[in-house]
Amino acid sequence: MHLTPPQIFKILFTIVLSFFLCSIQTWAQSKDPSPVSFPTPKNVDHLLFYLQRDPNTNTLIYALNIKANGSIDAESPIQVYWIRYGEKGQKKDLGYIQRKFAYGIDTKALGTDKYEFRFVSHKKLPFYLQKYSDKSYHVSVTINNRTIRVSRLFIRIQGGSFWLPNVKYAEVEGIEESTGKPIVERISVK
Repeated sequence: MHLTPPQIFKILFTIVLSFFLCSIQTWAQSKDPSPVSFPTPKNVDHLLFYLQRDPNTNTLIYALNIKANGSIDAESPIQVYWIRYGEKGQKKDLGYIQRKFAYGIDTKALGTDKYEFRFVSHKKLPFYLQKYSDKSYHVSVTINNRTIRVSRLFIRIQGGSFWLPNVKYAEVEGIEESTGKPIVERISVK
């Protein structure tokens, strides 16, 4: 059987993400922090959360996808795009490989104002987009029996290659829903 480069990338990326999502630990403070100083996205319309990763400051934005009439697009409730801070700070769509094998998401409706989505690179961990009592939408995920209202995801990459990055860990940052306190959950590769 002959595999194309996109098929090889999907297999390798899925393997790497599977390893780091299988071993979950809570870390109050980061060990082995990224040497990169990351900007916090400002003035982003309908921002749900953002994803940053080594080795540069380019940031993935996950925002509520609002139609012209002001309602949520039920077919595609989340739009994903880059803010290319490492270049000129411009907005840019994901490339085909990024969308289909790495940072894109698969979404399904669960009912009125509630959706489940999973990253195409790792379908085991479900995230939920839903409308809360304050009439705004938020994304949540449950890790170690803690439900987190997600504000930021971070992937620590140290070396490797385009096809097989050396992912050290991932962090989910946000607010723990049961306590209302800030929380960071680290998902370790080790």
